Amino acid sequence: MKKVLFVINTMGTGGAEKALLEMLEHLKGQDLSIDLYVLLGRGELMARIPKHVRLLNRKRDCGSVLDSAGRRALAGRTAACFLRNGHWAGKLGGMARCLPPMLWRGRVQLDKLLWPVVAAGAWRPEEPYDAAVAWMEGGSAYFVAEHVRAKRKAAVVHIDYQQSGYTPALDRGCWERFQRIFVVSEEIKAPFLRVYPQYEEKIRVLSNIINREAIRRRAGEPGGFTDGWQGMRLLTVGRLTHQKGFDLAIAAMKLLKDAGYPVRWYVLGEGGLRGSLEKQIADLGLQKDFLLLGTVENPYPYYAQADVYVHATRFEGRSIAIQEAYALGRPMVVSDCSGNRKQIEDGTDGLLCALEPEAIARTAGFLLDSPDLRERLGRAAGEKNQPGGQDAGGLLAFLRGGEGT
Repeated sequence: MKKVLFVINTMGTGGAEKALLEMLEHLKGQDLSIDLYVLLGRGELMARIPKHVRLLNRKRDCGSVLDSAGRRALAGRTAACFLRNGHWAGKLGGMARCLPPMLWRGRVQLDKLLWPVVAAGAWRPEEPYDAAVAWMEGGSAYFVAEHVRAKRKAAVVHIDYQQSGYTPALDRGCWERFQRIFVVSEEIKAPFLRVYPQYEEKIRVLSNIINREAIRRRAGEPGGFTDGWQGMRLLTVGRLTHQKGFDLAIAAMKLLKDAGYPVRWYVLGEGGLRGSLEKQIADLGLQKDFLLLGTVENPYPYYAQADVYVHATRFEGRSIAIQEAYALGRPMVVSDCSGNRKQIEDGTDGLLCALEPEAIARTAGFLLDSPDLRERLGRAAGEKNQPGGQDAGGLLAFLRGGEGT
């Protein structure tokens, strides 16, 4: 039996975390002894780690990583990493080297700056493994590359690497230590290779796995909207981050309201931009029209009850939220950006739009005005063949030692 380790940054309610849970279920019964280490040791999905997986963290902290309490908890754990395992001066020096380029680009991403610190200051497993997998870019990749003893190492990239803000200066050669680099879609392979063309031979595609039957079953459970609104509903699911483009969505909602559409826009998700988004909502007088509902344990009744699902993001890897909307047969408006455009066949199972408020509002309004089109797009979405476990064989072969040795 091969002994393998998976490492992930947190276990919040994001797409990568959900994809990991499905992969761990997929690997059950494959003659593997599976350990999991959550780098920052927190997240709502800690409660759903399968029983056949041994969690290396001392406790299952199922608190949110995105609300204010969660951010304080993670800040405390990150601060502790400055002192743990020594080399605190080197940790600060690394941040100092990477900060000026961010300032020059006009976008300081504190999480990116701190991932090398977290990786260097985290608890380290003493036992060796046959294989180790960094399930995300950033902290888990740095940790597995430098601080895990394994015969074979693989990493999974979920995002457009160029757009996300990672740089060779931050990565400090970590990708050289992996025998395999999996990307979650063909479309995000190119951005990664523009940064690291020397690793083309290492790259394979590993599509996210979703359980359509479980999603549909949970959509029928009690839950969903409770505000008694009698008009139409738009829904978006995603963390409140710059990547997800909620500032543009709010501006689009203002245009829809001014045009007289009887619609409310709901968001399931939490994040550090809540304060600024709430201010934008208030400034535009949309407190009753654009509603930030936070995270929920079961989002699927909301999907099922929404008239249109909108995913107007700046960039993606391969969106789990879009796959979930497909599973529930939702008509969709999706921004034409990397990671999104290959998931939607424009006019067949969804509508693509430019990433600007006017285009988002115009496309969403057109769909709200077109019940027959909504029905046709939703039916096509529900029937679409989404990626399943067919790509997982490459990872399984790697874990067993048949690839990348």
